[in-house]
Amino acid sequence: MGRATLDTLLDAAVSAVGGETRPGQIEMAAAVHTALADGDPLLVEAGTGTGKSLAYLVPAIAHCLDRRDRRVVVATATLALQRQLVAHDLPLIAGALAPHLPREPRFALLKGRNNYVCRHKIDTAGTDDEDGLFNPSELTELGQQVIRVREWAQESDTGDRDDLVPGVNDRVWNTMSVSARECLGAAKCPFGVECFAEAARDKAREADVVVTNHALLAIGTFDSDLQVLPEHDAVIIDEAHELVNRATGASSGELTAGMVERAARAARKHLDETNRLRLDQSGELLKAVLDTAAARRYPQLPEDLEQALVSVRDNARTAFSAIGKARDKSGAGDDGGRRRAQAAVELLVELADRLLLGAPEDVIWLDRSTSQSTGRSFSTLCVAPLSVSQALRHRLFARTHVVLTSATLKLGGDFDGVARTLGLYPQERADRLPADQVPAREPEPEPAPASAKVLDYDAEPDEDEDDDLGEDFKDHPIRWNALDVGSPFDYPKQGILYIARHLPPPGRDGTQPEHMDELAALIEAAGGRTLGLFSSMRGARAAAEAISARLDFPVLCQGEDSLPQLIAKFLADPRTCLFGTLSLWQGVNVPGPSCQLVVIDRIPFPRPDDPLATARQEAVARAGGNGFMSVAAAHAALLLAQGAGRLIRTAGDRGVVAVLDSRLATARYASYLRASLPGFWPSNDTDKVLAALRRLDVDSPV
Repeated sequence: MGRATLDTLLDAAVSAVGGETRPGQIEMAAAVHTALADGDPLLVEAGTGTGKSLAYLVPAIAHCLDRRDRRVVVATATLALQRQLVAHDLPLIAGALAPHLPREPRFALLKGRNNYVCRHKIDTAGTDDEDGLFNPSELTELGQQVIRVREWAQESDTGDRDDLVPGVNDRVWNTMSVSARECLGAAKCPFGVECFAEAARDKAREADVVVTNHALLAIGTFDSDLQVLPEHDAVIIDEAHELVNRATGASSGELTAGMVERAARAARKHLDETNRLRLDQSGELLKAVLDTAAARRYPQLPEDLEQALVSVRDNARTAFSAIGKARDKSGAGDDGGRRRAQAAVELLVELADRLLLGAPEDVIWLDRSTSQSTGRSFSTLCVAPLSVSQALRHRLFARTHVVLTSATLKLGGDFDGVARTLGLYPQERADRLPADQVPAREPEPEPAPASAKVLDYDAEPDEDEDDDLGEDFKDHPIRWNALDVGSPFDYPKQGILYIARHLPPPGRDGTQPEHMDELAALIEAAGGRTLGLFSSMRGARAAAEAISARLDFPVLCQGEDSLPQLIAKFLADPRTCLFGTLSLWQGVNVPGPSCQLVVIDRIPFPRPDDPLATARQEAVARAGGNGFMSVAAAHAALLLAQGAGRLIRTAGDRGVVAVLDSRLATARYASYLRASLPGFWPSNDTDKVLAALRRLDVDSPV
């Protein structure tokens, strides 16, 4: 078929997944189609229930097959959404759209190399068993897991860790996989033809839509030397509220004495005694310095730490060269082990160099944590970029067509705060940009209404058409658009936002008697059915212990079992309560009577001693802005919106979001935070809220 409309394609896709078309979905699909065509970055806030996956997948597929073959990368923050897109949405959509398109759309999932089992490492497992996982006479539990991975790899079609059920310990997986740095490369590896990671890359190069994660997108965007993603002319970023954090993580580094020790162990058989001894001594020196250094931010490195880093860098660099020379003399031999050894010491060189450089755009700090299982203290030297906004602006938005979407992109009621963190300036928004600053574009014929736009698959491409915005575009204003398509839910009728205004401000651990009394009263009125979102694990555990002692409802606490298992138990029994911290604030989807009360213990500001957040606040203040509002309040607003969004997941859900932090009603910044939340009916009346919860409990199935 040569011609189709976006409406036709969207209707076919919605029917295929068993849904119904919604006004917000239609509006979003039209806007995404336009953004992919004209190149202006687009931010779309699409509330829960909009059906935003279809609203971007359908125009993405249309874009790929319209006029000529193109490729769109879809990046998500969570594995759950990746699985949904690849295992459910895209197969149904591709089949439904095929009759309306020149051919059936192709799609692929692409992850980082260490997510795939390495055939070469499996083949050589046990020959370099530094961790002692193999013991023929007495096979350990970890050793049994290694054997299971080897057997699974012989049967698997993908080699993808997520397809291995049940999973295995990280330590085991690390013995059976390699990073991009450690990989020999398909041309040199004896298993290159059979490589799972290479097979995934080959499939991605043939696909129209490639699903990946934010971290891999950031790596491919920020490092032009790494070809981690296939060529593409557009990117769609779902869960875009997480992009800055994931991009920051991908651009960060950590150095520990244990890393030096492991690198020395990996390199030992490839080095002479002198170089082995020097590398070992560097690790010992670094450990001694880190164990006595203060856990704080370091605008400038102290002399003893600088000397330790110089020792690590110089001796690791010497070891890297020595390993290469040893290969030249001995021939190929153990290429895999040698490459892994070189990768380990090369990473030490790069990290130590970066820390010693102390670039203005980097924040350096020492973190000290304690293992819950062993009680041992660990010291980690961390480095992270102060901001990723300029990297995103110049290396992503100025070079390719980008659409970003999430249920929470408007903070304080507008897109400006999120846009700034992404490198998009509020004054460059399309409806604000002066006409003389709009980037010049070739005049185009008047388009048909976006939702009914005709997609002509038979037309020849314009020879002068240039989808590459070019390197010089980064020096011009980047015009961008924003759209809020709302939500199909009637928040004022479906939910109440209750702020316990009468409570004292929460303490650091959030376990004051008044707060526990309030929490118990709310849960009792709700008949269980409670998701408790806490700002710390200490607070979550204290609350779980207190409520278990007071009320006769099952209380689950994060850490007692795997998160999927906890959520399954919570969903199965409506009387159950589930308490936890950050990973429960986002991505938990429990519709129905099991979750009719969401309790938030306190406004989730960053920790006062968070080095990166503090450095970012100071940078904003130096530039004349309000560091608290731009960083701390924005962080809190985003998490509050995500946490409150756990309550209403379907049109039939009802309930209460209860915030036990009175500052959300009384503080100067409170209106900004409340404007970031779904439009629930607000109330400070405890008796009315308890009565509403009791009515819901009576009307709901047990």
